[in-house]
Amino acid sequence: MPLFNVKVKWGKEVYQVEVNTDEPPELFKGQLFTLTGVLPERQKVMIKGVTLKDDNWDNFKLKDNVTVLLMGSKEEDVPKEPLEKTVFVEDMNESELATALDLPAGLNNLGNTCYMNATVQCLKTVPALREALQNYQEGVAVAGGLIPAQSITAALRDLYATMDKGHTVPPVVLLQVFHLAFPRFAEKNEHGGFAQQDANEFWTELIRMLQQKLPSKPNSQPNFKSIIDQFFGGTFDVELKCDEAPDEPVTKSKEQFLQLSCFMSTDVRYMHSGLKSKMQEQITKKSLSLDRDAIYTKTCKISRLPAYLTIQFVRFFYKEKGAINAKVLRDVKFPMEFDAFDLCTPELQEKLAPTRNKFKELEDALVEDNLKNKNKIETKPNEEKKYAPYWFEDDLGSNNSGYYTLQAVLTHKGRSSSSGHYVGWIKIAGNKWVKCDDDTVTPVTEEEILKLSGGGDWHCAYVLLYGPRLLEIKDLPETMNDE
Repeated sequence: MPLFNVKVKWGKEVYQVEVNTDEPPELFKGQLFTLTGVLPERQKVMIKGVTLKDDNWDNFKLKDNVTVLLMGSKEEDVPKEPLEKTVFVEDMNESELATALDLPAGLNNLGNTCYMNATVQCLKTVPALREALQNYQEGVAVAGGLIPAQSITAALRDLYATMDKGHTVPPVVLLQVFHLAFPRFAEKNEHGGFAQQDANEFWTELIRMLQQKLPSKPNSQPNFKSIIDQFFGGTFDVELKCDEAPDEPVTKSKEQFLQLSCFMSTDVRYMHSGLKSKMQEQITKKSLSLDRDAIYTKTCKISRLPAYLTIQFVRFFYKEKGAINAKVLRDVKFPMEFDAFDLCTPELQEKLAPTRNKFKELEDALVEDNLKNKNKIETKPNEEKKYAPYWFEDDLGSNNSGYYTLQAVLTHKGRSSSSGHYVGWIKIAGNKWVKCDDDTVTPVTEEEILKLSGGGDWHCAYVLLYGPRLLEIKDLPETMNDE
């Protein structure tokens, strides 16, 4: 791997930068953006009068300790015209439209990195994760050997901080430390660029890295080590019963999960039934009483619901012919509001009941009030809404109602997980949704989100992220007596 340690001179500043010429020059420019704040399109990178091209290193001869000159200014340093011209919405380009509508920042595709961009956008919708990252103090560590979990956690923190400034960002550092930690994600395709990767595999590995470095919030009865376990982790109560030996004692255990799986069998048309089919299945294992392999029924019930529920649609399977992960295109409907109540143990259902009753009382009061049309309950324009806690008092990070609201969808378009295109669709303020297609961020409707259920070559839901449905605290008017 051709690596060079070079000096980059930008004005009075000098930076030591490690350059990998196996990667395209735009990644190097992304590194420089991270260090200086100069956007890649504003950069002019030179050695002895020779300017670096965007697509190859052919004319740019690097060696260790060579000095590279960077010319270009940060956007805020560029003088602005004293008078701004009026620009109408219909005349704006996508970048101007995103700024005007206060849309989130996009992420540059660094060569088949849409799987990473979509995942980063979806996870950014979790406030507890954002807060934990902001409080993380360690930095990216690569000198003297990579520290994977630390570097990936720090790189994601820094990436989110840069995205919050509103510019499209090249996620160079996160990509580089991920490639170093997991070389399979740095595999090249036949054209010499980065190969497409499976977004759920990236999601899983990223969560696993964060799990090692982000501590849990205090004041919670279960002793969680990580905020990931606290806010994303659930618990199954598992029973194993031998179908061939009814007298064999039922085996009971507990299993932790960070995702639920929705299987795509031919009779599954809705996400809920796909989840239930996985939670009761037949497996083969050694029976001690029969002294041979036997059929067992494995039944799982949820005994702890996390605040944020991740659901993977199991759309890919290995196809020996062609040696690819082929895709199940089946249309499986998913809801904007999801109720996990009947997936839970009776004990958890009993604990969920009080908050569920409060939701029903509020809904009944609102319906009754609207029918009478006497004391319309509404929030004043400048009044901040108040919400009841969505967790159990002794279990911060849990869900105390079983009710969830969809807040992000990661989709795949194509026929194989190693090809095609990934996109993140995220809910922002209120009920507004945006489509995050790498560096292009555009508003979309809820109707467009529901069309992501599959059934053809359009974007198909692959990973869904549900957050807790919030119970608004309202001052309900007393029922007025009819005269």
